[in-house]
Amino acid sequence: MIVMTNEATIKRLIEMRLTAMANALIHQMRDNSADNLSFEERIGLLVDVEYTSRKNNKLKRLVKNARFDQPQASIADINYTATRKLDKGKITRLAGCGFISEKHNIIIMGASGAGKSYIACALGMEACKQFYSVKYIRLPELLEDLAVARDTGGAKRLLAQYRKYDLLIIDEWMLVSLKESEARDVLEIVHSRHKRASTIFCSQFAPAGWHAKIGETTLADAILDRIVYDSFTIEIHGDKDNDKSMREFYGIKDD
Repeated sequence: MIVMTNEATIKRLIEMRLTAMANALIHQMRDNSADNLSFEERIGLLVDVEYTSRKNNKLKRLVKNARFDQPQASIADINYTATRKLDKGKITRLAGCGFISEKHNIIIMGASGAGKSYIACALGMEACKQFYSVKYIRLPELLEDLAVARDTGGAKRLLAQYRKYDLLIIDEWMLVSLKESEARDVLEIVHSRHKRASTIFCSQFAPAGWHAKIGETTLADAILDRIVYDSFTIEIHGDKDNDKSMREFYGIKDD
């Protein structure tokens, strides 16, 4: 039977939102083996339980808020079939997330269905595990959100939000040609994050092909200048007729 003083302590722990610690204390009081532990050891165990619980909850929030297209993506499950010509060493190093602390970008290139989104989401998951804030979004969706925000007077606030993410993953990068207003929005985002945060760009086209998609030469030069020279590159090769793409490999619909 838990004595009243302990009940009061547990209630206060719960009131302070230290629920995991409260549950661990109840377990200690009901487990005779805990009697053999010193006061410092028992306190240490309680703190460890609460700390681990908070870290796990934070990770869950980060993954949920990232809104990954493929939340099941894992670095360990990347398909390194020879025809894909992926550099496992490079991807493993990037999974360490040093590129985020150093404010570098990643460009992932490959044909439709090659697995660009999968690798990007896998890297994003590793960033969440290191408690970086991550956001996944498709470029068409991002541009649509900005257009709506401009009409409602919230563009400045939305741009500020995208500036804050430690890692921004932009899928379907330069898939279609941009209007001049869209190109200016892209420049605004890229410029605001340049040397301040990291971005992963998933594209079917090499940077040399982005010029034609952006259209206006000055804007194109400004955008590329802020991306290309600060980026690591991952290029996915492979003949889709003879080699399963990453999405095919995992039974995922095409990107």
